[in-house]
Amino acid sequence: MLTAGALMPPSLANAVSGDAYHENEIFNNKAVADGKAKVFTLLHTSDIHAQLYTHDEFFFENGKPVYKKRGGFAVLKTMLKTLKAQNPNNTLIIDGGDCFQGGGVAALTEGKGIVPLINNIGYDLILPGNWEVVYGKQAMWKDLGGYNSAKICANMFHDTTDEFKNELIFPPYWTKMVAGVKIGFIGYNDPLTPKRQSPAYSYGITFTKPEINVAKYVKILREYEQCAMVFLVTHMGLAQQVDLANKIEVTGVDYILGADTHERVRKPIQGKFAKVTEPGAFGSFIARLDVVIENGKIKDENYRLLDVDPVKYKPDAEMVALVEKVSAPYKKELSKVIGKTKTPLVRYYVIENPMDNLITDALMWKYKDAKVDIVVSNGFRFCPPLIPDKVKGYAEITNDYLWSMLPVDSEVKMGEVTGKQLYDWMEKELHNVFAKDPAKRFGGWVVRFQGMQINFTMNNDLGKRVNWIKVKEKEVKPDDVFTMLACEREGDPDDTLCRMEKVKSPRKPGHTLHNIVREYLAVHPLVAPKIEGRAIATDAPSTLLSQLEGYDYQFI
Repeated sequence: MLTAGALMPPSLANAVSGDAYHENEIFNNKAVADGKAKVFTLLHTSDIHAQLYTHDEFFFENGKPVYKKRGGFAVLKTMLKTLKAQNPNNTLIIDGGDCFQGGGVAALTEGKGIVPLINNIGYDLILPGNWEVVYGKQAMWKDLGGYNSAKICANMFHDTTDEFKNELIFPPYWTKMVAGVKIGFIGYNDPLTPKRQSPAYSYGITFTKPEINVAKYVKILREYEQCAMVFLVTHMGLAQQVDLANKIEVTGVDYILGADTHERVRKPIQGKFAKVTEPGAFGSFIARLDVVIENGKIKDENYRLLDVDPVKYKPDAEMVALVEKVSAPYKKELSKVIGKTKTPLVRYYVIENPMDNLITDALMWKYKDAKVDIVVSNGFRFCPPLIPDKVKGYAEITNDYLWSMLPVDSEVKMGEVTGKQLYDWMEKELHNVFAKDPAKRFGGWVVRFQGMQINFTMNNDLGKRVNWIKVKEKEVKPDDVFTMLACEREGDPDDTLCRMEKVKSPRKPGHTLHNIVREYLAVHPLVAPKIEGRAIATDAPSTLLSQLEGYDYQFI
């Protein structure tokens, strides 16, 4: 069994054996039973995205998608409470961010409706994620201030525009005595947040890379606070977190408890200097780490990713009532059915997915008379699946689900772009997803579109990935001009369209994404979106589920 901080080659990912048998062994060990050794437990969630209820969840088994019911705040609370009861005095519950944004109640209350739910669960430590900025700096600060738990983040600073200029918004680290030893946690949000999100969301906030100050805080925790173990709680995406685990600056860190890309790490990924985990999304999973301490030393570890299964864990009655209370003012509007789908709405695939095909179909339909050539939806892994009922043959799309699909009701914007701009833009977008340097990956997925087809080679270098682009079945030439439509990113320059700069004749026709989708579903009340080959990689399947390569990791 490895001791904390031991090094292994990156290809050997199973640094900590993870199974129920080993977990049972740990708690029934003679030294533990006799009190000579103690165990502390970390329970880690992230990217809950305000998904209040048990929902459909996607799994990939034997090369095929499989759907099961998972999550829900009431089930999550019961499970966390049950797991904590197994080691009540030495268990910490941690969340890695992106919690109070992503569903209807969260959006309509600017996150306030989620705060009492998190407090009712009883988290010990919380990190802000990249979506926590969505309502602006002041709302983020107040919402997080409403949490009863500790909050940490070592790379989010007030900028020079207010009285707190250049100060950290949150404490950089937190320590806790458990199982007779002190352990420390340092927090990091994604430094690329102002580029990944609409820039206006981050006004007043400056982000820095973890490498700038992580060694300093590790030294404080190791040498001065005398922590037996040090954890980074991060919200940067799996590729960036594994990259960080290979940087000498994190020497002395035992684990990077990661988040953001909704990856499901079932075995800790061993970097040169630290192990990396990530606990999935939407309240569907809990990552559990048990550590054995004897005479102040780490003797054993066990890590598992556990399903939040409503069959195994009955909903907590107090949480059920609380969810109903915060939802009540909005329930009539959010539960309204706006359409139906007879095929699964899924957004887990990296290259193309049915959910964004539905959205871009709606955009193209809306502007068919405006001679729009290409419509675009941003690429991200957001929103649980929606699976048709086997008896009815369809699933109902509600206003609440629309908020999960499109977490911000942005205005649409259009402009004129050249063929050369399209090629250059697609090269940058693909680089954001597949860059060989993980630090250059945005954490998102391939941008989605209608009216355009692309063929690319994922593993080529920047500038050499796009093989061809076609619009209306014709291969695009550099001097061709097209009308392109996407959502407005608040804070971008007027002539920027979905990160494409210097578009001609930028204009806003005055419609929002939500209203367009509702109009489309009113005319097309039963839809059946599917993967159509709008984007094709020569070296990856259409079912590609992760950006991380070169490690023993699969998204399942």
